[in-house]
Amino acid sequence: MARFGLPALLCTLAVLSAVLLAAELKSKSCSEVRRLYVSKGFNKNDAPMHEINGDHLKICPQGYTCCSQEMEEKYSLQSKDEFKSVVSEQCNHLQAVFASRYKKFDEFFKELLENAEKSLNDMFVKTYGRLYMQNSELFKDLFEELKRYYVVGNVNLEEMLNDFWARLLERMFRLVNSQYHFTDEYLECVSKYTEQLKPFGDVPRKLKLQVTRAFVAARTFAQGLAVARDVVSKVSVVNPTAQCTHALLKMIYCSHCQGLVTVKPCYNYCSNIMRGCLANQGDLDFEWNNFIDAMLMVAERLEGPFNIESVMDPIDVKISDAIMNMQENSVQVSQKVFQGCGPPKPLPAGRISRSISESAFSARFRPYHPEERPTTAAGTSLDRLVTDVKEKLKQAKKFWSSLPSNVCNDERMAAGNGNEDDCWNGKGKSRYLFAVTGNGLANQVSNPEVQVDTSKPDILILRQIMALRVMTSKMKNAYNGNDVDFFDISDENSGEGSGSGCEYQHCPSELEYNATDHSGKNANDKASRAGARVRAQPYLLTIFCILFLVMQREWR
Repeated sequence: MARFGLPALLCTLAVLSAVLLAAELKSKSCSEVRRLYVSKGFNKNDAPMHEINGDHLKICPQGYTCCSQEMEEKYSLQSKDEFKSVVSEQCNHLQAVFASRYKKFDEFFKELLENAEKSLNDMFVKTYGRLYMQNSELFKDLFEELKRYYVVGNVNLEEMLNDFWARLLERMFRLVNSQYHFTDEYLECVSKYTEQLKPFGDVPRKLKLQVTRAFVAARTFAQGLAVARDVVSKVSVVNPTAQCTHALLKMIYCSHCQGLVTVKPCYNYCSNIMRGCLANQGDLDFEWNNFIDAMLMVAERLEGPFNIESVMDPIDVKISDAIMNMQENSVQVSQKVFQGCGPPKPLPAGRISRSISESAFSARFRPYHPEERPTTAAGTSLDRLVTDVKEKLKQAKKFWSSLPSNVCNDERMAAGNGNEDDCWNGKGKSRYLFAVTGNGLANQVSNPEVQVDTSKPDILILRQIMALRVMTSKMKNAYNGNDVDFFDISDENSGEGSGSGCEYQHCPSELEYNATDHSGKNANDKASRAGARVRAQPYLLTIFCILFLVMQREWR
């Protein structure tokens, strides 16, 4: 018996050590995990004081853990909310930029029209007096149609301007030939000679070209800002898939379950998850960039030959020049009309003298000096507005392809690029070695972190791609000076969500892409298996010693 005393004693000590070691592992404190869990507003009764067996965990790594089943479920919802919040912050700034610039342009164009109408009315009253007052509805109708075109769009500018000059010719023809009586049929004949006789000189042709191009460009540009605002707004409704939600939980909170509360996710690990969760947003990038380029092209036109401010400011002068031209050439114009439409019928003698006195032009038109002109919305100019928005448009390029990286650049979401060894890789504190996948739905086939159904594109995203495509086409037409037919491409009834989140809050102004690809095999499984072996050693030792004691008895 003495022969086996020492081995038995040693084995007993080993068993006791193993039991104590196991108890120590089991009783590892979860106080810091518990404290952070409660700080988020969760029930402290959900959180264990010490590590427990983790067989109940569905997403996070099993084994001894500081997370109960309730904690894992609440962490899942929390990680989803935090994802929405960070993505919202990234894109809310973009939405706010387009919303504020649209408002400024809209105010500017409307006030520019109001000021131009007021300027014309004031000066024509001073210059032409009662003659203008008697015919003022003609000019009022002109500005009403211009406003209607800008606001609604269903106005043919060329036909509307042709109609204005035809009506003005009828009024002017009566005034310069006030000794005659003209029937409606006769005046209709007169209007047919507008193009041939050019009674207003070259003003109608030049003004029609300038007004049409400027208004088309101005309205299309404002509509483009509104479409960009609406696209970001619609894409902003976040609805992560179940697979994305699982990946977010694993990335953001599963490290807490292992007590690693200060370890942040690896940057490339975060990048893969974000590219999977925001795969559909990545598919917006191509049409978005084409749209931004088209907006910048129209912006150049607004700064140059299609500048609506340079067209509308002197419109009163141009119309007055046309009126004076008609007055000076009235004899030649009238003779040619009489030849084509027949001799008019003279008025009775008493009515002739009264009509002539009423129709006399007493003064030449004198426009405002520039300093007398009223200021436009916010006291700014079109050039300053365009310069500002061009800079914002350039910053917005590649926004959607940069979004995953910009989310991971947030210190709340991931460790920096320089901290690649001491970060959470989804299984432990170690380097993340998977390569970063590309952007867009098609590239997610090889995503190691998020399972993405690449056969089902997001319907809402497809609609926004179409909206951008349609608007880009209109921009190109406006750039070439062609009129644009607008229809409502918004979809107010669309309630589908997509995988991004933006609401009206502040966001970073720098829209830069930053991601680094790494290739190689994942060594995290080795670290995980090594941890499992360390935990298993006390139990193996205990079993070995029990077997030893049993065999010792048999030998006796």
